[in-house]
Amino acid sequence: RHTMRGMLGARVSRCFTAALFSVLLGVPCGWISSAAAQSPVVPTPPMGWNSWDSYGTTVREEQVKANADWMAEHLAKYGWQYIVVDIQWYEPNAQGHDYKPGAPLTMDEYGRLMPAVNRFPSSANGAGFKPLAEYIHSKGLKVGIHIMRGIPRQAVEKNLPIKGTSYRASDVADKDNACRWNPDMWGVDTTKPGAQAYYDSIAELYASWGVDFIKADDMGSHLYQPAEMKALSQAIRKTGRSMLLSISPGPAPLSEAEFFEKYAQMWRISDDFWDDWKLLRQQFDYARDWAQYVGKNDTWPDADMLPFGKLRVTSTEGGGAPFVQRVITLRAAQILIGQRVEREGGLQLVQDRGADLDVLDPRLWADARTSRSSTWAKRREIFLWAGTTSGYPATKCMRAIYGLTSF
Repeated sequence: RHTMRGMLGARVSRCFTAALFSVLLGVPCGWISSAAAQSPVVPTPPMGWNSWDSYGTTVREEQVKANADWMAEHLAKYGWQYIVVDIQWYEPNAQGHDYKPGAPLTMDEYGRLMPAVNRFPSSANGAGFKPLAEYIHSKGLKVGIHIMRGIPRQAVEKNLPIKGTSYRASDVADKDNACRWNPDMWGVDTTKPGAQAYYDSIAELYASWGVDFIKADDMGSHLYQPAEMKALSQAIRKTGRSMLLSISPGPAPLSEAEFFEKYAQMWRISDDFWDDWKLLRQQFDYARDWAQYVGKNDTWPDADMLPFGKLRVTSTEGGGAPFVQRVITLRAAQILIGQRVEREGGLQLVQDRGADLDVLDPRLWADARTSRSSTWAKRREIFLWAGTTSGYPATKCMRAIYGLTSF
């Protein structure tokens, strides 16, 4: 997911005039308790917050809690509910948006990554993310974590056992299928005995913590990895806990839509989206291509989180300029914002600049699953995407559709 492509694109500090963003807004995700071997029911697209855009690899427990507090107070009433801790929560000395090869990672005796205690103090004594998840759940929210495809290289070097089996990490590691952009993991050869057991063991761990959302990276593109995606999906189903599976990065191959739909609830249809107009324009093309799959069998093509507010605020990067848009979508899809909402007032930034926060009212998107975008047009840099929405006053719907401008 974090290939850095487009990350250092144009940093826009001014307030944009009305811009129609084609991705990432929907009504809250509905859950139905699932028995073992069943997928979670996700009839509407998820809404929430992700730590990556602002904090990169460095987010700490107190920062996660602060953002959860703000979301619970200000956005939960509109259906926003996910708090997602992104990559390298297991790296004690993580810095910025980059990765250090060979950096010591926090693991348990079975080679399963654990939160770094210096960054997540409540995870001490093997507690993992359970205390943090309990805190987030107490706010009426849901908790998500980012994971990488494969098995930690350091677990392979130590040849740690795979829980519940006689196999060891080196028995299942695929060193010829490593991630191309992150140095932490080897691939897992799912044809080897013990491979499925490894994925079962990590899913079991996450379920024990109370995780609701798993963002699995290095699976959807930059080499497409259907075998490990399937193994993880099956492992999640075995736990008996409803955990939404979100696949990264993109762009996912359109030809594999049915596979994604079968084994995941969300999947990335674009590469990383950052504060760059070129990337924004490209999102319209991705959204057009995937429109027919939106909401199909309660699954959601994902055009990445919205880089909203002040980005890249880690100690090594110093903080980038705010990327502020007047934003609304006419395409039913998930929305995760990547901003320090507790520090910057969250979507107040939009309100202060005249945007209509009525668009956050879930009644506006009550038919997000069935009211597919039905008309698509593009002329130079003008985009038009029209659909139908019921259950909300027509005047409100019109106010939500801002004037189209060139980029």
